[in-house]
Amino acid sequence: MTSPQPSEIPESARIPSTLRHPRALHFWLAVVLTGVATGIGAALLTKLLELVQHLVWRGSPTDILSAAQHAGLPRHVLILLGAALLIGAGQLLLNRLSSGNGIDTTQAIWFNAGRMPTLRTLGSAVLSVLIVGMGVSLGREGAPKQAGAVFANLFSDKERLSDEQRQLLVACGAGAGMGAAYGVPLGGALFAIEVMRGKLALRYVLPALVTSLIATAVSWLFLPDAPTYVIPSFTVTASVLVWTLVAGPLLGLASVGYVRMITWADRNRPQGWRRFTAPLIVMGLLGFTSYWFPQILGNGKDLSQLLFSSQVAPLLMLALLFLKPAAVALCMRSGAPGGMFTPSLTAGALLGGVLGIAWSAIWPGTPPGLFALLGAGAMIAATTQGPISAIVLLIELTGQDRAFILPLLLIVCSATLIARTIEPRSIYDARLTNEQIAERQRLRDLPSQ
Repeated sequence: MTSPQPSEIPESARIPSTLRHPRALHFWLAVVLTGVATGIGAALLTKLLELVQHLVWRGSPTDILSAAQHAGLPRHVLILLGAALLIGAGQLLLNRLSSGNGIDTTQAIWFNAGRMPTLRTLGSAVLSVLIVGMGVSLGREGAPKQAGAVFANLFSDKERLSDEQRQLLVACGAGAGMGAAYGVPLGGALFAIEVMRGKLALRYVLPALVTSLIATAVSWLFLPDAPTYVIPSFTVTASVLVWTLVAGPLLGLASVGYVRMITWADRNRPQGWRRFTAPLIVMGLLGFTSYWFPQILGNGKDLSQLLFSSQVAPLLMLALLFLKPAAVALCMRSGAPGGMFTPSLTAGALLGGVLGIAWSAIWPGTPPGLFALLGAGAMIAATTQGPISAIVLLIELTGQDRAFILPLLLIVCSATLIARTIEPRSIYDARLTNEQIAERQRLRDLPSQ
């Protein structure tokens, strides 16, 4: 499905810029309802993840790493094998709900006017929360993103929105899901329009802000209003600024490899009877390895916190630099559903930390945590191809504003430029064909309505 050019879209079908616009009230009612439903959905999914994590690991509902460090090898293996069985059974059930190989929000937004199968998408969201809570090495934000997109699609039907309006609202719902899950309303709004919708057009900004604001405010009724990462106060020095000029291009190149690895894994998900055997093999291996390296379990939030606080030994950091991304790719290759935001952030933190430790041998004095934080920002920007949203997300996730903004801007710009020059895909474009990537770029280049 190809979107029409702006001149071909009637005024009543365009994104309303004022309340005087035809059918504006219908559009804004859908925006408000999407925000409320997404906030409730994100809170429920987060609570479900915490409950599963607490029950299976017998530890803190928000800290899988501490619980896994005190669990024996049999428990590691059995929990992950249980996740494998759940993945196989869940995929079988999802295939019965609707045809197709999976749910891809990006593809739906760009090439199906945001239309998504409701039951299959929500089922995939719940399945991803269950298995991530059990330790599968994927992100938890995929579930609230999918839920937000589904709610937007449902309310678009209810209010009889045009395809153009639905397309934007589904992107706003996905961004609001991330905003509500992580407590980052501004970052969620920018993620919606820069990454999911692909255009920073003025008409898109207000709907994205309102949806994400409402969703986050509603989620705060159930979830704590606190930064995701608690970091120390960093001092920016000349050493850090020079390091960003060197490390930025390297992180951009690494991001290209990371995106291509994720693309390979997503495109080669198992089919047929391999949907049951592949998860058993991968999760068994993950469970066995996680006994010695529990940091590879889950989405990587706990590991990132340790990296930002300079609490990971250099040799362990180097080992995890290879193990964690490999675990993420293999989990996706096995057919497990899940998000990619926090795993990508963690991969960047690991690479930034390793490069920073090497740099400190030449120019000492900077804590590894600052290098890890800057590496995380660069990797998120380059792998999502959303530099503005990445900067704002990192500021909101840490609750810091000016402590590291200058080196963050430098490293994000250079890493994103290198990545875009080599690879047009982001981590959310894995299932798009080369033809679809070219068509999407053509649509992005059209004048905004």
